[in-house]
This record gives sequence, structure tokens and C-alpha cells, in this order.
Amino acid sequence: MNQSTATAGHVEVLHLGIRFDIKGAAMEAVQDVSVHVRPGEFVSLIGPSGCGKSTLLNAVAGFLKPSAGRVLLDGHEVKGPGSDRGVVFQQYSLFPWMTVRRNVEFGLKMKGVSASEREAQARTLLGLAGLLSFENHYPDQLSGGMKQRVGIVRALATGPQVLLMDEPFGALDSQTRVVMQEILTNMWQRLRISVLFITHDIDEAVFLSDRIYVMTARPGRVKSELVVPLPRPRTAEMTGTPQFLSMVRTLKGLIREESLAAMGGELRDGGLGGLSTEVGPAGVGQLV
Repeated sequence: MNQSTATAGHVEVLHLGIRFDIKGAAMEAVQDVSVHVRPGEFVSLIGPSGCGKSTLLNAVAGFLKPSAGRVLLDGHEVKGPGSDRGVVFQQYSLFPWMTVRRNVEFGLKMKGVSASEREAQARTLLGLAGLLSFENHYPDQLSGGMKQRVGIVRALATGPQVLLMDEPFGALDSQTRVVMQEILTNMWQRLRISVLFITHDIDEAVFLSDRIYVMTARPGRVKSELVVPLPRPRTAEMTGTPQFLSMVRTLKGLIREESLAAMGGELRDGGLGGLSTEVGPAGVGQLV
């Protein structure tokens, strides 16, 4: 596990529940979820599509108000968005009319940081991300992986205690994705920031994380919590080790159970009442 000496960035999600009103009917997205991220820790959330992972992250970001329970950051209740949390989404949310460095400086400018200090901080972070030589380029001159690196650097520029990441590499090709995972790991180990990371990629979750929470089909609850015992720093060669592959197999089994449960529920909700999920002879869920 990460042996960080960080003291800030402790996230506590306590018995969180979130409900939405959909055309007059209540839809429960997240139910009685409790998770935590220790200062400087890298924690991932995985689960079937629609299980409430993004909803939970949005509550930590302060974009959604809990229907039940609380979200705390360093002991203080989260009541809205704040500069103590940086957020990175799958979409590249860069300003196309600004250069790379101006994009990174934007949040610092909003905080009233002087121009010289903004430039110094932005160039330092761009250097960590391997982007300093592109500081005067515009977003449409960059590859997808480079755009996402700029997005991560921009989220880090204001000095948040926590980095919240919702499928940040989901739109990238597999080779670029692997490179981005290594870059993110290197930056995280240098900065020792707390990270809450959402992904559908099981290998990615194992490679990046100190701990992984597996969520159930909707309404999302915590099904399992797994510690990743792999040493750091991690390299691509680790993905072929028995320890890594064993964790991947375990997680695939847990996710498969919930994915089948989710599909069965959707089919029943769609009016096919004769379909249900049952456990077959090998203990694997089947649609019958």
C-alpha cells in the first residue's frame, strides 16, 4: 500500500443514499454506501454500468446533495464544490481558445494568484506530466492522451487535497491508456494527493489502486472492499504476475455477478417478467 505521509485529503462517505425523481417516480441510485479514502491514498470504485459510481463521485465533488448520509472531507461536511477537490471527467473539458499553459493557469487566476506565480506553478506541473514543450500549443493541436494530461494538470494546479476522476482514460486507445496509467501513477507518487478513481477497466483498477471498492447493481451498495498488495512503484511488467492476475480474476467474478443481476433486473423492468437470474451448477448467474 501507499505509505504516504500526507495528512490532508481524508474522504469519508458515511451511509450515503441518493434518490432521483424520474417522471414522478423515485429512483434510488445509491443506498447506504460507506467508503473512505485515507490521506494520500489511491482508491478505485468499480461495478456494473448504472450502479451509481459517478453519482457517488459527484456527491463527493459537491455537485449532488445526499438524500441520506453525509460526505466529509478532513472532518468537514461537503456542502458544494470547492477548490479542495479537483475533478477530471472522461470528456476533455479544455478551453479551446487558450493555450495549454493558459488552461492550466485558469484556476489559479480565478484564485487571484499573480501572473508570475501562475506561470511557475503551471510550468512545474506541465514538466511532471511531460508537457512542458507543448505549453504554447492549443488543445486542437494535441492528441487525446495529451489533452487528458492537460486536464489532470489543470485539476491539480490549484492544490486540491483530493483528485476525483471519472473514467478519465475511457476514451483512449489501449496503448495510450497504459501510458497514461503510468504517468498518473508517477504524478500521484510525487504529489501524494488522495485520489478517488472510477473505472470499468479491472486491470486498470488493480494497477493503480491501494484499495478497490466493488459496487452492486443498482441501487449501488458496497459489495466488497479489496486491498491491493502489489508493491510500488508499479510497472507494466507486473500485470503478468500471478498476484496481479489472481486479483483480476477475483474482481471479474464479483463484477460478473452484479452485471448479470443488473441485466436481469432491466429485462424484468422492461416487461419480460418470465426472465430471472438464477445460479447455475457452477455458481455463475444465468439468464433463464
